[in-house]
Amino acid sequence: MNDLNLNQRDEIIMDKRAIFTLSFIIPVFIMILIFIQRGIFPFGDESFLRTDMYHQYAPFFSEFKYKLSNGGSLLYSWDLGMGINFSALYAYYLASPLNWLIILCPQKYVIEFMSYMIVAKIGLSGLGFTYYLSKHTSGNKAAILFFGIFYALSGYMAAYSWNIMWLDCIILFPIVCLGIERLVKTGKGLLYTLILGLCILSNYYISIMICLFMVIYFISLNVMDSENNWRKFTIASFRFAVYSLLAGGLSALVLLPEIYALKLTASGDFDFPSTFNSYFSIFDMIARHMGNVKVEIGLDHWPNIFCGVGIFLFVVLYILNRKISKKEKAVYISLLVFFLAGFSINVLNYIWHGLHYPNSLPARQSFIYIFLVLFICAKAYDNLSANTTKDLGLAFGISMIYILLAQKIVNNEDFHFAVFYGAMIFISIYAMLMYLHMAKRISKTYLFLITLAIVVIESSVNMSVTSVTTINRSNYINDNADVRALLKKLPMDDFYRIDKVDRKTKDDGAWLNFKSVSIFSSTANASLTELFEKLGNEASTNAYSITGETPLLDMLFAVRYAIYTGESRNTNISYVDISGNSYLYENPYTLPLGYMVDERFSDDWNLNLGDPIDVQNDLAAVYGLPDIFEQIETIKESTSVNFQTDIDGEYYAYVTNPSIDEVEFSYGDGDVKKSFKNLKRHYILELGTLEGEKNGRFVSTDDDKDESIDARVYRVNYDSLKKLYYILNKNPLYLSKISDSYLSGNVHAVENTTLFTSIPYDEGWSVYVDGKKAEKIKLLDAFIGLKLEKGQHEIEFKYVSSGIIEGAIISVASLALLLLICLVKKVIENGGIKFKKKEVIEDDEFEELDIEDSEEEDDDEEDEEDAATEQANLNNIIKIDTAIAGGKGVVDLLTKNCNSETDADENSNDDNLK
Repeated sequence: MNDLNLNQRDEIIMDKRAIFTLSFIIPVFIMILIFIQRGIFPFGDESFLRTDMYHQYAPFFSEFKYKLSNGGSLLYSWDLGMGINFSALYAYYLASPLNWLIILCPQKYVIEFMSYMIVAKIGLSGLGFTYYLSKHTSGNKAAILFFGIFYALSGYMAAYSWNIMWLDCIILFPIVCLGIERLVKTGKGLLYTLILGLCILSNYYISIMICLFMVIYFISLNVMDSENNWRKFTIASFRFAVYSLLAGGLSALVLLPEIYALKLTASGDFDFPSTFNSYFSIFDMIARHMGNVKVEIGLDHWPNIFCGVGIFLFVVLYILNRKISKKEKAVYISLLVFFLAGFSINVLNYIWHGLHYPNSLPARQSFIYIFLVLFICAKAYDNLSANTTKDLGLAFGISMIYILLAQKIVNNEDFHFAVFYGAMIFISIYAMLMYLHMAKRISKTYLFLITLAIVVIESSVNMSVTSVTTINRSNYINDNADVRALLKKLPMDDFYRIDKVDRKTKDDGAWLNFKSVSIFSSTANASLTELFEKLGNEASTNAYSITGETPLLDMLFAVRYAIYTGESRNTNISYVDISGNSYLYENPYTLPLGYMVDERFSDDWNLNLGDPIDVQNDLAAVYGLPDIFEQIETIKESTSVNFQTDIDGEYYAYVTNPSIDEVEFSYGDGDVKKSFKNLKRHYILELGTLEGEKNGRFVSTDDDKDESIDARVYRVNYDSLKKLYYILNKNPLYLSKISDSYLSGNVHAVENTTLFTSIPYDEGWSVYVDGKKAEKIKLLDAFIGLKLEKGQHEIEFKYVSSGIIEGAIISVASLALLLLICLVKKVIENGGIKFKKKEVIEDDEFEELDIEDSEEEDDDEEDEEDAATEQANLNNIIKIDTAIAGGKGVVDLLTKNCNSETDADENSNDDNLK
């Protein structure tokens, strides 16, 4: 078939290396242009921080960079959630080997490292898919570049490119498919095992979907194998299972600690759907192949599957193609239908997402569907000579009719009316270009360049219109230098936590590298989430926060310092320092990381009273103290609650209506206003320092204005709080050594009582009392405690992530077993037999799959071997001829020497010469 790259003497465009280079450079160039147009730093003051990239990834990358630069432990971090298993967080968010390059990046450019790493990974995705197609198309076709560009700049990338932790798997997925194809075809599994193992290591979650598809694809490949039988399939299945398990084993060092950690999260339970239902029709889903459709990243289940409108033509041409077998068509079209069903049917959606419904970011497996669609299109292109212009006309007609019907039928706000017109224009252009190609009416070089320009325009416009939202970079980092300056002035030899009052995210502790209470992460500990809800702090499925903090909770959880934007009016905390507009204050009534408690604290304190203020007051009650939070009288109206302060003090409130989600608080003459959101998370509202005899008012700002509001208002009784502080601080834990994964100190127990620590309970912690390992207990259902006998004790805490040692053993054993299998296989194949060079080449795991290319290379190798053998024989003849005196027996000796293949034969010839 005449292809678009025209590797002919009169029109040479490019070789494979040029194709691969462009498949990387063009997507990168397009993304850089979009960054310039958006004004993303350094081309402006904007930043590509979208959704979780803003709230999670930037802080986690900052923490990773900080640990690498300062020699911190990758096992544990105190900068998130009061203390977390960092190896689990690393496995979930940071495991890409490319992320280690961040050590070369200055701390202040972490955002830019992430943004431009995304750009590079988009380019690598195009390269990976183009390389895959190069193994499945005849000749050296430059047009595979078009499909690589659409893979790199697909609707999936438009929606999820900011999700940097997924992108390695998108890059590697085509190579995994290449590996399993080689495994099924030749029985060689090294490439499949190594790349799948790297996928699982990079991101286990997306790898779940890849592994599910590998099972489906393995069966599909065997169905398409015309020589397959039950015996062959059984052997292939065993081989597939072994290599797949080895791939998982290779990543166990990272994977196993993650599994242990996820069992402790709020997402650790499974609830398989009991009924089948469908979200939308296949007809509506296919419409999302059109460009410039608004991407879905919310709670709706729409897939993001744009990969060029030319697929409407190519899929029809693929079905009509006479050269492609009916069995292959049946398999691949069935796979497409199965994936479309997986987007729409709830049970399949649940299975694809690892036995969970996705909490936003739907159809996360749609990159596999895009891969299949583009592969089908590439196959149709490769065999375009078997289609006629009549086929092209039919494909064009079907495509246009579908778009016209979609314009009439599809009723979705994501579709602007221009989407349909744009699709018809691009389909018309592609149809015309294919017709010119078939009719050979235009220079192939010009045809290639025109098509490349159209592909670049279509993919660029879609990415620009539907992706790359930005925020102001300066607003994200405006106080960072001031906060870091204040942090440097704090003591380094003591343990304390810090509250940054004006937070950008729940992960500010990781972003600015200070010990904090809050966390937003899929690895968040469910026990702490439940405790925080009971105590009146903000908490949700994957997060818990210091929002809703009170002086009592600050005291119990070692929150000694607070950083305010602007000066605080709270007279109960002490001013420490200032930098810019950031003020550092110290809470004088803060307990250390550990302190001795009796049964009143551990057994009598009732955490299940429902109202969090009542729960906190109950702790004072069990010690015989007055309420720490004294209730103020309120007046309830239909849509508001009013009150009057009695004296100056710190005031808090709690909204008891479970349906109220947003309220506005005004105070005095209305000059002081605060808005509180997400109240369905049932946290306590910090009203601040209020003057006495002033009026306050709460008004619901929910959309449902008729909903009545009920709120209770409290003032802090600091006298009661101080008394409780002195009771609990009688026998504190004095720490002498503090690091990420190791603590040591001493404590005095006046009687057989309990040491309470605000260290989150984690099986990875081992505790040693006076040099002997002690059994830790769980206090408040969330923290580590120790039963201690009367007297002075040396206490040590050592952390090793659960599963990391077992994971390391499994990884090493899997690698050794994989190498052993390869070695044994090679020995069996080569034992006692001298194989030709052809067979040595075929044993190379990274040999190309293209059969025709392999045969040509094998023929070349055999020719070279024959020439080398003839030259060796000629050299032997010359030697023998020289050694024979008088010319006796020359012919016989020459004949024997030419046929000799071993040293023994040569010795025998020497004897004959003598």
